[in-house]
Amino acid sequence: MDLSLTLRILAAVLMVLIQYACGNFVFNVTHKFAGKDKQLSELKSHDSFRHARMLANIDLPLGGDSRADSIGLYFTKIKLGSPPKNYHVQVDTGSDILWVNCAPCSKCPVKTDLGIPLRLYDSKASSTWKKVGCEDDFCAFISQSDTCEPKTKPCSYHVVYGDGSTSDGDFVKDNITLDQVTGNLRTAPLSQQVVFGCGSNQSGQLGQTDSALDGIMGFGQANTSVISQLAAAGNVRRIFSHCLDNVNGGGIFAVGEVESPIVKTTPLVPNQVHYNVILKAIDVDGEPLDLPPSIASFGGNGGTIIDSGTTLAYLPQDLYNSLLKQITTRTPVKLHMVQETFACFSFTSNTDKAFPVVNLHFEDSLKLTVYPHDYLFSLREDMYCFGWQSGGMTTQDGSDVILLGDLVLSNKLVVYDLDNEVIGWADHNCSSSIKVKDGSGAAYSVEADNLIQSASSVINRTFVPLLSILIWGFLSFTSQFC
Repeated sequence: MDLSLTLRILAAVLMVLIQYACGNFVFNVTHKFAGKDKQLSELKSHDSFRHARMLANIDLPLGGDSRADSIGLYFTKIKLGSPPKNYHVQVDTGSDILWVNCAPCSKCPVKTDLGIPLRLYDSKASSTWKKVGCEDDFCAFISQSDTCEPKTKPCSYHVVYGDGSTSDGDFVKDNITLDQVTGNLRTAPLSQQVVFGCGSNQSGQLGQTDSALDGIMGFGQANTSVISQLAAAGNVRRIFSHCLDNVNGGGIFAVGEVESPIVKTTPLVPNQVHYNVILKAIDVDGEPLDLPPSIASFGGNGGTIIDSGTTLAYLPQDLYNSLLKQITTRTPVKLHMVQETFACFSFTSNTDKAFPVVNLHFEDSLKLTVYPHDYLFSLREDMYCFGWQSGGMTTQDGSDVILLGDLVLSNKLVVYDLDNEVIGWADHNCSSSIKVKDGSGAAYSVEADNLIQSASSVINRTFVPLLSILIWGFLSFTSQFC
C-alpha cells in the first residue's frame, strides 16, 4: 500500500478516536437543497421566505374618522378563534390590551350606527380557546395579579374609566388572524395565539353609544399588547404606523418598517406608560407662544403625549387661552361656548385661507403642522368650532400634560418605532398607499381602506350625544393618571 495513503488513513482513524474520546461526534448531513444548478437560488429563496415569515408586515383595514361632527374614532377588523370570526375594535395607542365583548353579556351593545355587524366572542365556539389562569406568566404583567388567588383561579381584569364606566372579564388565549402583507396590495392570513380580555360585564357609557364597537385593541408599549406578543413570538418587529384619513375616512394602519414615505423622528421619553415626547415650542404662523416650564423641560412625569385613541387635543389652561387668543387676533371672530366645552363662532368664508397654521416643534427639529381644516370642524354650514380643548391635565407630581389626539395626527403618516424608541410623522395623502419592508428586505405597497363606505347615518346624528362620547373618551384617558 502506498505510504502516503496509509498515513492519511491513520490520520483519519486518529481523528475519529480523538473525537470519540472528547465526546464530540460528526454526523453526515445531506442538505435538503443538495444539487448543483438550483442550490444557491433555492437556498436564497428559502431564507427569504423564512425571514419574511419571521418578520412579517401586517395590514389592518381601517374605518372611521376624527371629525368631531362625525364618527370621532378609528377602528379596525380582526379575526379571533377557530374557525376565525370577524370583530371590529377601536385602535388605541393610549392603552395596551386587546379586549372584546364576550358571551354571555347582558349589557354589551347589540347594534351600532356605524353600519357594521357586532359580535360577541364565544369561547365555546372556538376549538383553539384556552383558559388563562393566575399561574400564567401573562398575569404577572397585570397590576391586578397581586390579588389573583388561588393560582387555579382565572386571570381577570377590571377597568374603571373616568366617568364611572367599567369593563370586567377574564383573560383568555386564542388565535388571532391578521392580514400578512405578501406582495404589492396582496395579503395572506397569519395566525398566532395571543392573550386578550374577554369582557362579560360592561357598564355606563362604555358600549352604549351610537358608535359602539366589539372592543378595543391597544397598541401601547407594554408586553401585554398584541404587537408585543407577536414580536415576542418572532413574527413582527415592534414598529407600527397609521395614516388617519380625515377627508374620506378610514386610512392606513400597518405593522412593520416603513420604507416610503421617509419619516423624520423624535425620541420617545423612556420609561413612560404612554407615548411621551418632548415639545420644545409652539407658534401660530411663526408667532411663538409661551410653554409651561414642565412641558418644555419635561420635569417629573409631565410632557406631551401622542394618543390615537383621543379624538381632540388637550392643552393646559394658560396655553389654551394664549393659543386661541393668538389665532383670533389673526382672524377676529366672536366666540361663544357650546356645551361648555367647545369655543365656536359664525363664519362663511374659506377657513383654510382665513385662519393661520399652528406649528408644534419637537426634539431633534421635528415639526408638526396643524392646519385650519384639522383644528376646526363645522357644527353646521355657517358655524365652526375649535377642536383645541382646555384639558387641565396634570400628573401626580403636578406637572402639566399636553394630550395630542387624532385632531393633530390626521392626514399624516405617524410611525411608532418601539425597537428604536422613536416616533415620527410626515404629511401624507392617507387615501393613497405606503411601502413597508419585511424581514427579507422586500418592500410592498399597502393601500388605504375605509370600512365605512357611507357614514351619513353617523354624520347626521345630533351633536349633543357626540359631545358625551368625546368627553367620555377624555375622561377615560385621564383616569390613567389618577
